[in-house]
Amino acid sequence: MDERLKIKLSIADRVYPLTIDPSQEEGLRKAAKNIEQLAKKFEQNYAVRDKQDVLAMCALQFASKYEQRDIDKDEDQEEALGRLKALGEMLGSELSQL
Repeated sequence: MDERLKIKLSIADRVYPLTIDPSQEEGLRKAAKNIEQLAKKFEQNYAVRDKQDVLAMCALQFASKYEQRDIDKDEDQEEALGRLKALGEMLGSELSQL
C-alpha cells in the first residue's frame, strides 16, 4: 500500500497542509526554507511589505535560476558535441593515414 504523509509547510506567514509521498518531504521542506530565507532577504533589502510582491520576486528568482541552468546545459552540450566532432575528424584523419 502506498503510504502518504501529511505535513504542514509555512511560507510567508501562511501554513500549507500537504499530503505527499514520504520521498518528497526533504525536498519540499528545503524548498520552503529557501523561499522563507529569500523572502526575508527581499523584505529587508528592498523594504517590500506586500507579501504577494515578495513571493512574486521569489518565484522570479527561482524560475530564472532554473531557466539559466537549462540554457547553460544546452551550451555545455553544444560545446561537448563540437569537441566530439573535432575528435572524430582527427581520428578519421589518423585512421585514413594507416
